[in-house]
Amino acid sequence: MRFLLSICAIALLGSAIGDEIPTEDNVLVLTKPLFDDVISKTEYILVEFYAPWCGHCKSLAPEYAKAATKLAEEDSPIKLAKVDATQEQDLAEQYKVRGYPTLIFFKNGNPIEYSGGRQADDIIAWIKKKTGPPAVNVASSEQAKELIAANNVIIFGFFPDQTTQKAVAFLNTAGLVDDQVFAIVSDEKLIEELEAKAEDVVLYKNFEDPSVKFEGEDLNEDILKNWVFVQSMPTVVEFSHETASKIFGGQIKYHLLVFLSKKNGDFEKYLDGLKPVAKTYREKIMTVAIDTDEDDHQRILEFFGMKKEEVPAARLIALEQDMAKYKPASNELTANAIEEFIQSFFAGTLKQHLLSEEVPEDWSAQPVKVLVAKNFDEVVFDTNKKVLVEFYAPWCGHCKQLVPIYDQLGEHFEKDDDVVIAKIDATANELEHTKITSFPTIKLYSKDNQVKDYNGERTLAALTKFVETDGEGSEPVPSVSEEDEEDAAPRDEL
Repeated sequence: MRFLLSICAIALLGSAIGDEIPTEDNVLVLTKPLFDDVISKTEYILVEFYAPWCGHCKSLAPEYAKAATKLAEEDSPIKLAKVDATQEQDLAEQYKVRGYPTLIFFKNGNPIEYSGGRQADDIIAWIKKKTGPPAVNVASSEQAKELIAANNVIIFGFFPDQTTQKAVAFLNTAGLVDDQVFAIVSDEKLIEELEAKAEDVVLYKNFEDPSVKFEGEDLNEDILKNWVFVQSMPTVVEFSHETASKIFGGQIKYHLLVFLSKKNGDFEKYLDGLKPVAKTYREKIMTVAIDTDEDDHQRILEFFGMKKEEVPAARLIALEQDMAKYKPASNELTANAIEEFIQSFFAGTLKQHLLSEEVPEDWSAQPVKVLVAKNFDEVVFDTNKKVLVEFYAPWCGHCKQLVPIYDQLGEHFEKDDDVVIAKIDATANELEHTKITSFPTIKLYSKDNQVKDYNGERTLAALTKFVETDGEGSEPVPSVSEEDEEDAAPRDEL
Protein backbone atom coordinates (compact mmCIF):
# COMPACT_ATOMS: atom_id res chain seq x y z
CA MET A 1 0.00 0.00 0.00
CA ARG A 2 2.77 2.43 0.92
CA PHE A 3 4.56 1.62 -2.32
CA LEU A 4 1.41 2.46 -4.30
CA LEU A 5 0.99 5.70 -2.38
CA SER A 6 4.57 6.74 -3.11
CA ILE A 7 4.08 6.00 -6.82
CA CYS A 8 0.91 8.10 -6.75
CA ALA A 9 2.72 10.95 -5.03
CA ILE A 10 5.40 10.97 -7.72
CA ALA A 11 2.76 10.82 -10.43
CA LEU A 12 0.89 13.75 -8.87
CA LEU A 13 4.09 15.76 -8.65
CA GLY A 14 4.75 15.00 -12.32
CA SER A 15 1.23 16.05 -13.20
CA ALA A 16 1.64 19.30 -11.29
CA ILE A 17 4.47 20.37 -13.58
CA GLY A 18 2.88 18.99 -16.72
CA ASP A 19 5.35 16.11 -17.26
CA GLU A 20 6.18 12.74 -15.79
CA ILE A 21 9.40 12.67 -13.78
CA PRO A 22 11.65 9.68 -14.51
CA THR A 23 12.87 7.82 -11.43
CA GLU A 24 15.54 5.28 -10.61
CA ASP A 25 15.15 3.38 -7.32
CA ASN A 26 12.79 6.09 -6.02
CA VAL A 27 15.33 8.81 -6.87
CA LEU A 28 13.99 11.51 -9.20
CA VAL A 29 16.14 11.98 -12.31
CA LEU A 30 16.19 15.69 -13.10
CA THR A 31 17.26 17.56 -16.20
CA LYS A 32 17.26 21.29 -16.94
CA PRO A 33 13.67 21.37 -18.35
CA LEU A 34 12.30 19.77 -15.18
CA PHE A 35 14.63 21.15 -12.53
CA ASP A 36 13.21 24.58 -11.70
CA ASP A 37 9.58 23.40 -11.63
CA VAL A 38 10.37 20.41 -9.42
CA ILE A 39 12.42 22.50 -6.98
CA SER A 40 9.75 25.21 -6.75
CA LYS A 41 6.88 22.75 -6.27
CA THR A 42 8.58 20.37 -3.82
CA GLU A 43 8.76 21.51 -0.20
CA TYR A 44 11.81 19.40 0.69
CA ILE A 45 14.19 17.88 -1.85
CA LEU A 46 17.81 16.75 -1.68
CA VAL A 47 19.63 16.88 -5.02
CA GLU A 48 22.84 15.03 -5.84
CA PHE A 49 24.99 16.45 -8.64
CA TYR A 50 27.08 13.52 -9.86
CA ALA A 51 29.39 12.34 -12.64
CA PRO A 52 28.91 8.82 -14.04
CA TRP A 53 32.67 8.11 -13.87
CA CYS A 54 33.10 9.32 -10.27
CA GLY A 55 34.07 6.56 -7.83
CA HIS A 56 32.63 8.39 -4.82
CA CYS A 57 29.33 8.83 -6.69
CA LYS A 58 29.21 5.11 -7.44
CA SER A 59 29.78 4.33 -3.75
CA LEU A 60 27.04 6.76 -2.74
CA ALA A 61 24.47 5.49 -5.27
CA PRO A 62 23.14 2.42 -3.36
CA GLU A 63 22.95 4.33 -0.05
CA TYR A 64 21.21 7.26 -1.75
CA ALA A 65 18.66 4.90 -3.33
CA LYS A 66 18.17 3.13 -0.01
CA ALA A 67 17.42 6.46 1.69
CA ALA A 68 14.98 7.46 -1.08
CA THR A 69 13.18 4.12 -0.86
CA LYS A 70 12.89 4.32 2.93
CA LEU A 71 11.42 7.83 2.72
CA ALA A 72 8.97 6.67 0.05
CA GLU A 73 7.86 3.76 2.22
CA GLU A 74 7.21 6.24 5.04
CA ASP A 75 5.06 8.34 2.67
CA SER A 76 7.42 11.20 3.46
CA PRO A 77 7.04 14.51 1.62
CA ILE A 78 10.83 14.61 1.38
CA LYS A 79 12.20 13.68 -2.06
CA LEU A 80 15.64 12.69 -3.26
CA ALA A 81 16.81 13.57 -6.76
CA LYS A 82 19.94 13.43 -8.86
CA VAL A 83 21.40 15.40 -11.75
CA ASP A 84 24.11 14.19 -14.14
CA ALA A 85 26.33 17.25 -13.90
CA THR A 86 28.35 16.20 -16.93
CA GLN A 87 25.20 16.45 -19.06
CA GLU A 88 23.55 19.36 -17.25
CA GLN A 89 26.52 21.70 -17.13
CA ASP A 90 24.41 24.86 -16.92
CA LEU A 91 22.78 23.57 -13.70
CA ALA A 92 26.16 22.53 -12.31
CA GLU A 93 27.56 25.98 -13.01
CA GLN A 94 24.48 27.71 -11.57
CA TYR A 95 24.90 25.88 -8.25
CA LYS A 96 28.72 26.17 -8.24
CA VAL A 97 29.37 22.43 -8.40
CA ARG A 98 33.15 22.00 -8.17
CA GLY A 99 33.47 18.35 -7.16
CA TYR A 100 31.52 15.12 -7.16
CA PRO A 101 29.24 14.24 -5.61
CA THR A 102 27.85 17.61 -4.51
CA LEU A 103 24.61 17.45 -2.52
CA ILE A 104 22.32 20.45 -2.08
CA PHE A 105 19.12 20.45 -0.01
CA PHE A 106 16.27 22.67 -1.14
CA LYS A 107 13.76 23.82 1.46
CA ASN A 108 10.87 25.66 -0.19
CA GLY A 109 13.18 26.33 -3.12
CA ASN A 110 16.02 27.73 -0.99
CA PRO A 111 19.35 25.88 -1.32
CA ILE A 112 21.15 24.65 1.82
CA GLU A 113 24.58 23.00 1.70
CA TYR A 114 24.41 19.33 2.71
CA SER A 115 26.81 18.50 5.54
CA GLY A 116 25.71 15.02 6.54
CA GLY A 117 27.15 11.55 6.01
CA ARG A 118 26.92 9.30 2.99
CA GLN A 119 25.08 6.32 4.40
CA ALA A 120 21.30 5.96 4.10
CA ASP A 121 20.61 6.45 7.82
CA ASP A 122 22.86 9.53 7.95
CA ILE A 123 21.15 11.07 4.93
CA ILE A 124 17.69 10.50 6.40
CA ALA A 125 18.67 11.78 9.84
CA TRP A 126 20.18 14.95 8.38
CA ILE A 127 17.14 15.70 6.23
CA LYS A 128 14.66 15.05 9.02
CA LYS A 129 16.63 17.32 11.30
CA LYS A 130 16.34 20.08 8.70
CA THR A 131 12.61 19.54 8.20
CA GLY A 132 11.32 19.02 11.72
CA PRO A 133 11.94 19.76 15.39
CA PRO A 134 15.43 19.00 16.79
CA ALA A 135 14.00 16.12 18.85
CA VAL A 136 10.98 13.92 18.17
CA ASN A 137 8.34 14.06 20.91
CA VAL A 138 7.58 10.49 22.02
CA ALA A 139 4.04 9.87 23.28
CA SER A 140 3.92 6.08 23.74
CA SER A 141 6.11 3.05 24.35
CA GLU A 142 5.08 1.70 20.93
CA GLN A 143 6.38 4.87 19.26
CA ALA A 144 9.60 4.63 21.26
CA LYS A 145 10.15 1.01 20.18
CA GLU A 146 9.44 1.86 16.55
CA LEU A 147 11.95 4.72 16.62
CA ILE A 148 14.63 2.57 18.22
CA ALA A 149 14.06 -0.21 15.67
CA ALA A 150 14.05 2.18 12.71
CA ASN A 151 17.34 3.95 13.48
CA ASN A 152 20.89 2.66 13.65
CA VAL A 153 21.44 5.18 16.42
CA ILE A 154 18.96 7.34 18.32
CA ILE A 155 19.41 9.46 21.45
CA PHE A 156 16.58 9.71 23.97
CA GLY A 157 16.28 12.43 26.58
CA PHE A 158 13.88 11.79 29.46
CA PHE A 159 12.81 15.23 30.70
CA PRO A 160 9.49 15.88 32.48
CA ASP A 161 10.58 19.52 32.69
CA GLN A 162 12.10 20.78 29.44
CA THR A 163 13.26 24.04 31.03
CA THR A 164 15.98 22.52 33.23
CA GLN A 165 19.65 23.09 32.42
CA LYS A 166 20.11 19.50 31.24
CA ALA A 167 16.96 19.54 29.11
CA VAL A 168 17.99 22.78 27.43
CA ALA A 169 21.49 21.37 26.78
CA PHE A 170 19.94 18.21 25.32
CA LEU A 171 17.66 20.11 22.94
CA ASN A 172 20.44 22.50 21.91
CA THR A 173 22.70 19.54 21.15
CA ALA A 174 19.91 17.91 19.14
CA GLY A 175 19.81 21.02 17.00
CA LEU A 176 23.59 21.00 16.52
CA VAL A 177 24.06 17.34 15.56
CA ASP A 178 22.72 16.93 12.04
CA ASP A 179 23.52 13.27 11.43
CA GLN A 180 21.71 11.67 14.38
CA VAL A 181 18.08 11.40 15.46
CA PHE A 182 17.11 12.70 18.91
CA ALA A 183 13.89 11.95 20.80
CA ILE A 184 12.44 13.42 23.98
CA VAL A 185 10.06 11.84 26.49
CA SER A 186 8.21 14.15 28.90
CA ASP A 187 5.44 11.98 30.39
CA GLU A 188 6.58 10.66 33.80
CA LYS A 189 4.60 7.43 33.51
CA LEU A 190 6.08 6.74 30.09
CA ILE A 191 9.58 7.45 31.41
CA GLU A 192 9.02 4.84 34.11
CA GLU A 193 7.52 2.42 31.58
CA LEU A 194 10.66 2.76 29.46
CA GLU A 195 12.77 1.90 32.53
CA ALA A 196 14.41 5.31 32.68
CA LYS A 197 14.60 8.12 35.20
CA ALA A 198 14.01 11.85 34.92
CA GLU A 199 16.98 13.68 33.37
CA ASP A 200 18.45 10.47 31.88
CA VAL A 201 20.04 10.58 28.44
CA VAL A 202 20.30 7.20 26.72
CA LEU A 203 21.77 6.32 23.33
CA TYR A 204 20.19 3.28 21.65
CA LYS A 205 21.88 1.50 18.74
CA ASN A 206 21.47 -1.66 16.73
CA PHE A 207 25.11 -2.80 17.10
CA GLU A 208 27.38 -3.69 20.04
CA ASP A 209 25.82 -2.44 23.32
CA PRO A 210 22.11 -1.87 22.53
CA SER A 211 21.90 1.06 24.96
CA VAL A 212 24.40 3.36 26.63
CA LYS A 213 23.47 5.80 29.38
CA PHE A 214 25.22 9.14 29.80
CA GLU A 215 26.93 8.93 33.20
CA GLY A 216 28.61 12.32 33.51
CA GLU A 217 27.71 14.78 36.23
CA ASP A 218 27.92 17.85 33.98
CA LEU A 219 25.88 18.05 30.80
CA ASN A 220 26.44 20.81 28.28
CA GLU A 221 26.38 21.00 24.50
CA ASP A 222 30.08 20.27 23.94
CA ILE A 223 30.20 17.35 26.36
CA LEU A 224 27.02 15.77 25.02
CA LYS A 225 28.02 16.31 21.39
CA ASN A 226 31.35 14.52 21.99
CA TRP A 227 29.64 11.71 23.90
CA VAL A 228 27.09 11.17 21.13
CA PHE A 229 29.84 11.05 18.49
CA VAL A 230 31.94 8.55 20.41
CA GLN A 231 29.10 6.24 21.39
CA SER A 232 27.48 6.28 17.94
CA MET A 233 30.60 4.85 16.31
CA PRO A 234 31.67 1.19 16.53
CA THR A 235 34.47 0.44 18.98
CA VAL A 236 36.66 -0.32 15.96
CA VAL A 237 35.60 1.57 12.84
CA GLU A 238 36.28 -0.03 9.47
CA PHE A 239 37.61 2.54 7.02
CA SER A 240 35.61 3.06 3.82
CA HIS A 241 34.36 5.87 1.59
CA GLU A 242 31.22 5.96 3.73
CA THR A 243 32.98 6.21 7.11
CA ALA A 244 35.88 8.46 6.07
CA SER A 245 34.02 11.73 6.57
CA LYS A 246 32.94 10.72 10.08
CA ILE A 247 36.40 9.47 11.01
CA PHE A 248 38.29 12.57 9.94
CA GLY A 249 35.53 15.12 10.40
CA GLY A 250 34.55 14.10 13.92
CA GLN A 251 35.52 15.25 17.38
CA ILE A 252 38.26 12.65 17.95
CA LYS A 253 41.53 13.98 16.52
CA TYR A 254 43.82 11.06 17.41
CA HIS A 255 43.47 7.86 15.44
CA LEU A 256 44.98 4.43 15.94
CA LEU A 257 45.12 2.90 12.48
CA VAL A 258 45.34 -0.88 12.30
CA PHE A 259 46.40 -2.16 8.88
CA LEU A 260 45.02 -5.63 8.22
CA SER A 261 44.35 -8.04 5.37
CA LYS A 262 40.86 -9.51 5.23
CA LYS A 263 42.01 -12.15 2.77
CA ASN A 264 44.56 -13.39 5.29
CA GLY A 265 42.01 -13.46 8.12
CA ASP A 266 43.63 -10.60 10.04
CA PHE A 267 40.29 -9.02 11.00
CA GLU A 268 39.17 -12.18 12.80
CA LYS A 269 42.62 -12.81 14.26
CA TYR A 270 43.31 -9.40 15.80
CA LEU A 271 40.27 -7.16 16.21
CA ASP A 272 38.46 -9.01 19.01
CA GLY A 273 41.61 -8.84 21.12
CA LEU A 274 42.04 -5.11 20.46
CA LYS A 275 38.43 -4.08 21.17
CA PRO A 276 38.84 -3.83 24.98
CA VAL A 277 41.79 -1.45 24.54
CA ALA A 278 39.92 0.54 21.90
CA LYS A 279 36.93 0.83 24.23
CA THR A 280 39.08 2.03 27.13
CA TYR A 281 40.55 4.91 25.12
CA ARG A 282 37.66 5.60 22.75
CA GLU A 283 36.95 9.07 24.18
CA LYS A 284 40.50 10.16 23.31
CA ILE A 285 41.50 8.03 20.38
CA MET A 286 39.54 6.33 17.61
CA THR A 287 40.61 2.89 16.46
CA VAL A 288 40.27 2.41 12.70
CA ALA A 289 40.73 -0.86 10.81
CA ILE A 290 41.99 -0.55 7.23
CA ASP A 291 41.70 -3.44 4.79
CA THR A 292 44.94 -3.25 2.80
CA ASP A 293 43.56 -5.61 0.15
CA GLU A 294 41.44 -2.73 -1.18
CA ASP A 295 43.09 -0.96 -4.12
CA ASP A 296 41.61 2.36 -2.98
CA HIS A 297 43.57 2.12 0.26
CA GLN A 298 47.04 1.92 -1.27
CA ARG A 299 47.52 5.69 -1.00
CA ILE A 300 47.13 5.34 2.75
CA LEU A 301 49.96 2.83 2.88
CA GLU A 302 52.08 5.18 0.78
CA PHE A 303 51.31 8.08 3.11
CA PHE A 304 52.77 6.06 5.99
CA GLY A 305 55.68 4.79 3.89
CA MET A 306 54.46 1.24 4.34
CA LYS A 307 54.55 -1.78 2.07
CA LYS A 308 52.01 -4.60 2.02
CA GLU A 309 54.68 -6.94 3.37
CA GLU A 310 54.59 -4.99 6.67
CA VAL A 311 50.90 -5.83 7.24
CA PRO A 312 49.53 -6.49 9.84
CA ALA A 313 50.75 -3.34 11.55
CA ALA A 314 49.63 -0.31 13.54
CA ARG A 315 50.30 3.41 13.31
CA LEU A 316 49.00 6.43 15.19
CA ILE A 317 48.16 9.76 13.59
CA ALA A 318 47.52 13.09 15.31
CA LEU A 319 45.38 15.34 13.12
CA GLU A 320 45.89 18.34 15.41
CA GLN A 321 49.67 17.98 15.09
CA ASP A 322 49.53 18.55 11.33
CA MET A 323 49.01 14.87 10.59
CA ALA A 324 51.99 13.76 12.68
CA LYS A 325 52.61 10.01 12.47
CA TYR A 326 53.84 7.64 15.18
CA LYS A 327 55.12 4.08 14.92
CA PRO A 328 55.10 1.50 17.75
CA ALA A 329 58.35 0.05 19.06
CA SER A 330 57.28 -3.47 18.07
CA ASN A 331 55.16 -4.97 15.32
CA GLU A 332 53.02 -6.92 17.79
CA LEU A 333 49.26 -6.38 17.63
CA THR A 334 48.51 -7.77 21.06
CA ALA A 335 46.33 -5.80 23.45
CA ASN A 336 49.29 -5.18 25.79
CA ALA A 337 51.56 -3.93 22.99
CA ILE A 338 48.93 -1.57 21.60
CA GLU A 339 47.99 -0.22 25.04
CA GLU A 340 51.67 0.46 25.76
CA PHE A 341 51.92 2.27 22.40
CA ILE A 342 48.90 4.47 23.21
CA GLN A 343 50.13 5.22 26.73
CA SER A 344 53.56 6.22 25.40
CA PHE A 345 51.92 8.59 22.95
CA PHE A 346 49.83 10.35 25.60
CA ALA A 347 52.85 10.45 27.94
CA GLY A 348 54.75 12.38 25.27
CA THR A 349 57.64 9.91 25.12
CA LEU A 350 57.18 9.02 21.44
CA LYS A 351 58.99 10.83 18.66
CA GLN A 352 57.30 11.46 15.34
CA HIS A 353 57.90 8.81 12.73
CA LEU A 354 59.37 10.72 9.80
CA LEU A 355 59.80 8.95 6.48
CA SER A 356 63.12 9.02 4.64
CA GLU A 357 64.58 7.17 1.72
CA GLU A 358 68.27 6.30 1.70
CA VAL A 359 70.59 8.86 0.10
CA PRO A 360 71.16 7.74 -3.51
CA GLU A 361 74.84 7.24 -4.37
CA ASP A 362 74.40 9.43 -7.44
CA TRP A 363 72.17 12.04 -5.80
CA SER A 364 74.32 14.91 -7.15
CA ALA A 365 75.20 13.42 -10.51
CA GLN A 366 72.50 15.26 -12.52
CA PRO A 367 71.82 19.00 -12.87
CA VAL A 368 68.77 18.56 -10.63
CA LYS A 369 70.01 17.15 -7.32
CA VAL A 370 68.02 14.43 -5.56
CA LEU A 371 67.30 15.11 -1.90
CA VAL A 372 65.89 12.83 0.78
CA ALA A 373 65.11 13.61 4.40
CA LYS A 374 68.53 12.35 5.51
CA ASN A 375 70.54 14.82 3.40
CA PHE A 376 68.03 17.68 3.13
CA ASP A 377 69.30 19.93 5.93
CA GLU A 378 72.96 19.47 4.99
CA VAL A 379 72.36 20.57 1.40
CA VAL A 380 69.60 23.13 1.79
CA PHE A 381 70.91 25.02 4.81
CA ASP A 382 74.40 25.47 3.35
CA THR A 383 75.00 29.21 3.87
CA ASN A 384 77.29 29.31 0.84
CA LYS A 385 74.49 28.52 -1.60
CA LYS A 386 70.91 29.35 -2.45
CA VAL A 387 68.85 26.25 -3.07
CA LEU A 388 65.60 25.88 -5.01
CA VAL A 389 63.67 22.77 -3.98
CA GLU A 390 60.67 21.18 -5.68
CA PHE A 391 58.57 19.05 -3.35
CA TYR A 392 56.79 16.58 -5.63
CA ALA A 393 54.66 13.45 -5.61
CA PRO A 394 55.27 10.67 -8.17
CA TRP A 395 51.54 10.44 -8.95
CA CYS A 396 51.01 14.20 -9.35
CA GLY A 397 50.01 15.25 -12.87
CA HIS A 398 51.33 18.83 -12.52
CA CYS A 399 54.66 17.50 -11.21
CA LYS A 400 55.01 15.31 -14.29
CA GLN A 401 54.30 18.31 -16.54
CA LEU A 402 56.98 20.31 -14.73
CA VAL A 403 59.77 17.71 -15.19
CA PRO A 404 61.19 18.91 -18.55
CA ILE A 405 61.08 22.56 -17.49
CA TYR A 406 62.69 21.83 -14.14
CA ASP A 407 65.42 19.76 -15.82
CA GLN A 408 66.17 22.73 -18.11
CA LEU A 409 66.34 24.95 -15.03
CA GLY A 410 68.89 22.59 -13.50
CA GLU A 411 70.98 22.70 -16.68
CA HIS A 412 70.78 26.51 -16.75
CA PHE A 413 72.32 26.80 -13.25
CA GLU A 414 74.54 23.71 -13.41
CA LYS A 415 77.79 25.68 -13.62
CA ASP A 416 76.74 28.29 -11.06
CA ASP A 417 78.54 27.40 -7.83
CA ASP A 418 76.18 29.58 -5.78
CA VAL A 419 72.97 27.83 -6.89
CA VAL A 420 71.57 24.34 -6.34
CA ILE A 421 68.43 23.14 -8.12
CA ALA A 422 66.99 20.16 -6.25
CA LYS A 423 63.90 18.01 -5.85
CA ILE A 424 62.52 15.73 -3.14
CA ASP A 425 59.77 13.12 -3.22
CA ALA A 426 57.61 14.51 -0.41
CA THR A 427 55.50 11.35 -0.24
CA ALA A 428 58.53 9.25 0.76
CA ASN A 429 60.46 11.84 2.77
CA GLU A 430 59.22 13.99 5.64
CA LEU A 431 60.78 16.95 7.41
CA GLU A 432 59.96 18.04 10.92
CA HIS A 433 60.35 21.71 10.01
CA THR A 434 58.46 21.70 6.69
CA LYS A 435 54.95 20.37 5.97
CA ILE A 436 53.70 20.06 2.41
CA THR A 437 49.98 20.18 1.60
CA SER A 438 49.96 20.32 -2.22
CA PHE A 439 52.13 19.34 -5.15
CA PRO A 440 54.28 20.61 -6.62
CA THR A 441 55.46 23.01 -3.90
CA ILE A 442 58.56 25.02 -4.77
CA LYS A 443 60.66 26.85 -2.16
CA LEU A 444 63.82 28.94 -2.40
CA TYR A 445 66.24 28.73 0.54
CA SER A 446 68.57 31.74 0.55
CA LYS A 447 72.11 31.85 1.92
CA ASP A 448 70.86 33.47 5.12
CA ASN A 449 68.31 30.61 5.49
CA GLN A 450 65.27 32.68 4.57
CA VAL A 451 62.59 30.65 2.80
CA LYS A 452 60.40 31.99 0.01
CA ASP A 453 57.56 30.12 -1.68
CA TYR A 454 57.27 30.20 -5.45
CA ASN A 455 53.75 31.05 -6.66
CA GLY A 456 54.50 32.14 -10.21
CA GLU A 457 54.05 30.59 -13.62
CA ARG A 458 55.75 27.24 -14.12
CA THR A 459 57.92 28.40 -17.01
CA LEU A 460 61.69 28.35 -17.40
CA ALA A 461 61.89 32.13 -17.66
CA ALA A 462 59.77 32.76 -14.55
CA LEU A 463 61.62 30.18 -12.45
CA THR A 464 65.00 31.47 -13.60
CA LYS A 465 64.09 35.05 -12.66
CA PHE A 466 62.85 33.86 -9.25
CA VAL A 467 66.22 32.24 -8.48
CA GLU A 468 68.33 35.08 -9.88
CA THR A 469 66.42 37.75 -7.92
CA ASP A 470 66.47 35.78 -4.65
CA GLY A 471 62.73 35.24 -4.77
CA GLU A 472 61.73 38.75 -5.76
CA GLY A 473 60.68 37.93 -9.31
CA SER A 474 57.56 35.87 -8.73
CA GLU A 475 54.13 37.15 -9.71
CA PRO A 476 51.31 35.10 -8.15
CA VAL A 477 49.06 33.18 -10.53
CA PRO A 478 45.52 31.91 -9.86
CA SER A 479 45.44 28.89 -7.58
CA VAL A 480 44.85 25.44 -9.02
CA SER A 481 41.16 24.70 -9.45
CA GLU A 482 39.40 22.11 -7.35
CA GLU A 483 39.17 19.92 -10.45
CA ASP A 484 42.91 19.31 -10.02
CA GLU A 485 42.50 17.76 -6.58
CA GLU A 486 44.88 14.92 -7.59
CA ASP A 487 47.69 17.32 -6.69
CA ALA A 488 46.58 17.87 -3.11
CA ALA A 489 48.29 15.87 -0.39
CA PRO A 490 46.02 12.90 0.42
CA ARG A 491 44.86 14.16 3.82
CA ASP A 492 41.15 13.47 3.26
CA GLU A 493 41.70 9.98 1.90
CA LEU A 494 43.43 8.58 4.97
